[in-house]
Amino acid sequence: MVKIRNIFLVLAAVILSACGGKSVWAPDEAVEKYAYASDEQPYLLLKTMISNKSGAGGHSSLLINGSQVVMYDPAGRWHHSWAPERNDVVFGLSPALLKQYDSFHARDTHHVVSQKIYVSQEVAQRAMQAAFNMGPSMDAFCSSNTSNLLRQIPGFGGLKRTYLPAKLMKEFGQMPGVTTEKYYENDKGKN
Repeated sequence: MVKIRNIFLVLAAVILSACGGKSVWAPDEAVEKYAYASDEQPYLLLKTMISNKSGAGGHSSLLINGSQVVMYDPAGRWHHSWAPERNDVVFGLSPALLKQYDSFHARDTHHVVSQKIYVSQEVAQRAMQAAFNMGPSMDAFCSSNTSNLLRQIPGFGGLKRTYLPAKLMKEFGQMPGVTTEKYYENDKGKN
C-alpha cells in the first residue's frame, strides 16, 4: 500500500510540475536599466491578436502603465534584449518597443487590437502587483490568465474568465471609456 501511495505522489509531483510555465527571471540590473515610465495618465491596454481570416483570437496580453510601463504577456513569444522579463512580466515597454511588439504579431494572417482604458494610479499599481504575482503561464492560457488578472482589479471584477482571446476582447471593449485601435501588416511573419 505504501508503495502505491509513493508512486502516486511521484506521479502527482511530475504532473503538477508540468502545469507551470517556464520560469524566466531577469536580473535586477537589467530591470532597473531598461525600466520605462510614461508621462501619460495611468491606463490598462488589452492587446489581442486576431485572425484576419476567421476573426478568432490568437493571443492576449495586458500592458499596464503605472509607476512604470510593463506588459503581462502570458506564454508570450516576443523577446527583446531591451525588454527584460520576469515570469511573463516584460519591463521597459517604451513606445518604440511596443511598436516592435505589435509588428512581431501583425502579419498577413493576423492583426493586433489594442483596447485602452484610463484608470487611477492605485488601480494601475494593483494590476501591476497582480501581474507580478501570477507566475509563469503554460501555453494556451494567455486569455485565461489575463482575464483572471483583470478580475482581481477594482472595476474589472465583472469580467468573465475565458480561454478565448476574442471573447475577452469583446467583453473588455464593452467597458465604459475603452478606446480601440487596430494594427495591420501584410508581411509573412518575417519580423
